[in-house]
Amino acid sequence: MTRARFPALLLAVCAVLLGLPGTADAAGYRYWSFWEGGPEGGWTYATQGPGTARPADGDVNGYRFAVSADSRDAARPRRAPDFEAVCGTTSAGDGAKRVAVVIDFGTAADAPAHDARPPAPRAACARVRADATAAEALAAVAKPLRYDDRALLCAIAGYPRTGCGEQVATTPGGPSPAGPASPSPAARPVTDLGPGPSVGVAAGVAAVAVLGAAGVWQARRRRR
Repeated sequence: MTRARFPALLLAVCAVLLGLPGTADAAGYRYWSFWEGGPEGGWTYATQGPGTARPADGDVNGYRFAVSADSRDAARPRRAPDFEAVCGTTSAGDGAKRVAVVIDFGTAADAPAHDARPPAPRAACARVRADATAAEALAAVAKPLRYDDRALLCAIAGYPRTGCGEQVATTPGGPSPAGPASPSPAARPVTDLGPGPSVGVAAGVAAVAVLGAAGVWQARRRRR
């Protein structure tokens, strides 16, 4: 490899790793993300799956179907987590709790080709036993649910009809299928697994390694 070609190759590799403009289409995943209502009225990306999270009486759980690359990029439910608006007229009763469940089926741009018109967003108050999980609260108000063999939440209220965490290529005109793939690190918190490292962290480590190699190359060039 000539000296002139090395810097150009280095810049190209760094651009791909860091997601700079002009790179190839980024990979995303189409899946349901799981959110919890925060104390300030916003949404927080859940660190547990709905099968292990146990909301308290008065909590709000949110679900959003969208295409995203990692947890930093994931789309939040478009309705604010307002418990009183959803469950204000429902009493908990003995041995039970109330969980407000907000379900956002996403936009047409995120929908699979066979489900071009996603249902309208909805919210419901789940009245469940005091030790119920978030998954049980969801099942109480949004059946049928569909999971895969890794406990990944694939469908809520039957949407989408097929598919589960498939990879897509995000393009300026919207997402397009890129073939089946394993769920992204961002999809993992929706299962009963621990959250994995973000794509950005992995890319950053790789970029540092490339820049380190560039420094060695420059030092050798100066000695010549």
